[in-house]
Amino acid sequence: MSVACLRVRAVCRAVNYGRYFSRTSAVNMSAKVGDSLPSVDLFENDPGTKVNTAEAFASGKHIIFGVPGAFTPGCSKTHLPGYIEDFSKLEAKGVKSANCVSVNDPFVMQAWGENQGAAGKVRMLADTCGAFTSQLGLDLPAVQHVLGNVRCKRFAMVVNDGKIEKLNVKPDGTGLTCSLSTSLCDEL
Repeated sequence: MSVACLRVRAVCRAVNYGRYFSRTSAVNMSAKVGDSLPSVDLFENDPGTKVNTAEAFASGKHIIFGVPGAFTPGCSKTHLPGYIEDFSKLEAKGVKSANCVSVNDPFVMQAWGENQGAAGKVRMLADTCGAFTSQLGLDLPAVQHVLGNVRCKRFAMVVNDGKIEKLNVKPDGTGLTCSLSTSLCDEL
């Protein structure tokens, strides 16, 4: 096993330990408009390229949208392609970056981004252990039997200077409407 994989596993164990044994469990918290983004390391392209959420989104207006999984039908046919297609519209409304988050490994997210033509438009960010998703209260445990582990609810948020300005969440994890790029473009 490579050193990078061992590091990712160690981080996952530490996150899971903290999640289940800390005094204030982040699992029960739900993000809301006005909250600051949690400081969590996501991964872009490989386990060595960390993107800290508090630092990366501290300045300017950013879109972060979450999906249950890379290469899943709805996410591949509609969700991600919509943000890629609408990126220039989002940019025209002052958005600095569009970011796709999923509880997957960084290699899968990179491959999915390449497959969809996301380069230069949407950053593909892996929430390897679901720490970001969990701290926002956006985890979707009901799909474990289908997708293998806890996943992310479909959501779209506008983050402005590190704070959540708008948050659209699909509570039951089905359907796409509230987290589509067209919905968010109309609301900006």
